[in-house]
Amino acid sequence: MAPVPKGGTIAVTGSAGFIGSWVVRRLLDKGYRVRACVRDVDDAAKTDFLRNMGGYASGRLTLHSANLDDAGCFDEIFKGCHGVCHVSHVSDYNDHEYVRMVCNHIIGSVNKAETVTRVIVTSSIAAVISEADIYEIKRRPVCYEDRYPDEQNPKRTPERGQGYSMGKVIAQRAFSDAAEENGNWDAITCCPADNVGPIQSAHQKDMGPWQHNIEMMLLGEFFQNDAYRPWMTVDVRDDAECHIGLLESVDVNNGERYIAWSTDTRNVEDVCASIDRLLPELKHDTPEVTDPFPDRIKAREDELRGIWACCELRNDRIRSVVPITFRSLDESIRDCVESLLTVAKVPVVRRSE
Repeated sequence: MAPVPKGGTIAVTGSAGFIGSWVVRRLLDKGYRVRACVRDVDDAAKTDFLRNMGGYASGRLTLHSANLDDAGCFDEIFKGCHGVCHVSHVSDYNDHEYVRMVCNHIIGSVNKAETVTRVIVTSSIAAVISEADIYEIKRRPVCYEDRYPDEQNPKRTPERGQGYSMGKVIAQRAFSDAAEENGNWDAITCCPADNVGPIQSAHQKDMGPWQHNIEMMLLGEFFQNDAYRPWMTVDVRDDAECHIGLLESVDVNNGERYIAWSTDTRNVEDVCASIDRLLPELKHDTPEVTDPFPDRIKAREDELRGIWACCELRNDRIRSVVPITFRSLDESIRDCVESLLTVAKVPVVRRSE
């Protein structure tokens, strides 16, 4: 199908969120008209920052209440739109029938609109690398778009912590199958890595694990994550650019997915140490790591780190269709910290002189 026209109208679900709000801002910067979908437009703490964006006063940005759980809630919003960025999370990824239901709500509204030609579905690198058997990472260490978790492993179940990854794969396929059946629009999946970068509203410090982890570092504590998986990152602003680039590209096809990541990786303790290195004026008192995992996992730390060190991260495919130069993780950490201080007023544990 056709890419969206320059200056066209784009609906963004999850617009109050960390990624969604940057998609909204970048769309406005590029001259698009944006219909920002949020759960409750009257929740000032989560929506006033959108009203302060330049396009709101002119009417180029409009805000709309929509609950993903309600069938038809997007019917009027999507009418007349050229594209949709479906960034919003569902409330329970472990309930896969519920995930399918939400997908069907959005798909139904896209079909009824009859003007949408492209939908960008936000997935996750979890749909690429989350394995029930960690040794699968050693067997297939190259992480790129055609890599899927071992879906035949009997331990790949929600009860074993795989619900989020499974739900994201289900959503990708639901949209691409529906688009193929309809024939008038296409669905392209964007799989972002660990999003790091500046928040735009105070509530966003709690709306994603990575900025919240950095907040906790500033407050004097941090934790190992995912049994020693390193951070595999993308700047949230670059992630937004990838979403928009996929809306605009003439080189993508229905059902394809693209990973948005810089290929930068860093262990959590090194992320924390980076705060003092990048912002020495802050005098951040770098805390010791807290390890919440059972002893049996702690005992495997060196092995697990060695397995993840074998990973080869590739972003050739996204760079072939989107004109982007990814920011460094250092820039993302610095800007995240400064936004937490200025936007969310997070206090900092500092070294005594």
